Amino acid sequence: LIEPLSVAVHACRRANVSIGDKVLVLGAGPIGLVNLLTAKAMGASAVFMTDIVDSRLNLGKALGADHILNVKDMKTEDVARKIVSDLGVQPDAAIECTGVAMSIETGIYAVKSGGTMVMIGLGASRIEMPIVEAATREIDLRGIFRYNRSLKCSLYCSYPTAIEMIASGKVNLKGLTRAHFKLQESLE
Repeated sequence: LIEPLSVAVHACRRANVSIGDKVLVLGAGPIGLVNLLTAKAMGASAVFMTDIVDSRLNLGKALGADHILNVKDMKTEDVARKIVSDLGVQPDAAIECTGVAMSIETGIYAVKSGGTMVMIGLGASRIEMPIVEAATREIDLRGIFRYNRSLKCSLYCSYPTAIEMIASGKVNLKGLTRAHFKLQESLE
C-alpha cells in the first residue's frame, strides 16, 4: 500500500494541502481513500468525499471523512452546492480520483476561486469541462501521474514521505485491507 499512498502524498503536495484546509476528494476508491488519509495527516480540518457506491463512502466515513455524498443521479451543480452547503465554505482544494467528466466538473464548480484541483484519475483522453469557469475563477488545474518519479527526488520524493507517515503513525492503513495472511499461507 506504500505505492498508492505515495501517489496521495504527491497529489496532496500538488494541491498544497495544509493545516486548516477544507479538501474535496472526488472518488472513494483505493486512491481516493489514501488521499483522504493523507489530507488529514497533512492537516486538513475537513475532508468531503464523493462517490456513487455507498460501501466505499461508508469506508471513507469510517476512515475519517467529515462529509460523504453519493452523487449517483445528481446534477453537477447540485453536487457542488451540496458540498459548499455542508462544508460551510468552498473547499480550498479538490483531488479528483475518478477520471469521470462529471467528477472533474464538480471539482471545478465546488473549489474556491483561486483554489487548486489536482487530477489523478485517468479517464477518457478527451473530455468536456467548464474551462471558462476554471479560468475566470483562477482555479489551478494540476495533473499528476503516479508518484513523484523525478530524478531530482530529494526533498519532494513521495515514497520516503509515505513510509515515514506510516512509521510515525500519522497514517494508519489497516482499515484499507480486508484480509491478512501469513507468508506461509500464500501457497494455499
